Amino acid sequence: MTDDPPDTPAVLVSNRQGMPLDEGALVAAARDCLVAEGRAGVELSVSLVEEGEMADLHQRYMGEPGPTDVLSFPLGEEAGAGVVLLGDVVICPPFAEREVAGKGHPHDLDAELRLLVVHGILHLLGYGHDEEGERAEMWARQERYSGVRVP
Repeated sequence: MTDDPPDTPAVLVSNRQGMPLDEGALVAAARDCLVAEGRAGVELSVSLVEEGEMADLHQRYMGEPGPTDVLSFPLGEEAGAGVVLLGDVVICPPFAEREVAGKGHPHDLDAELRLLVVHGILHLLGYGHDEEGERAEMWARQERYSGVRVP
């Protein structure tokens, strides 16, 4: 349980990787996104993992080899007192760092991590990007909540 006010989403962070990063900025981005989406009464888990753990999750749950930058695992379970356990957003900062450096992203790692946490949350809330129309909507929300534009 957290000491957050009832109108503030609870964001629990499990940092299981070694890179220094601003966890507070990720929590703030997650909360801003959830509140803007009308989901203030939820609890969200954010796991920050190394590439080996991410590769295992990616293979086990998506059937795809190797690590990736972000995965979302929805729960949607009632936790009592009106709190819903929304799910878990798993982010791999070392992979994201390589993506930013290797692909010439127009933003830094902190911005990329904010983008990834928002991206993961939007998936938990049912947004997708397989179709062009839904992709445009998701990308607009991502940019609004993370402050990061994806070309």
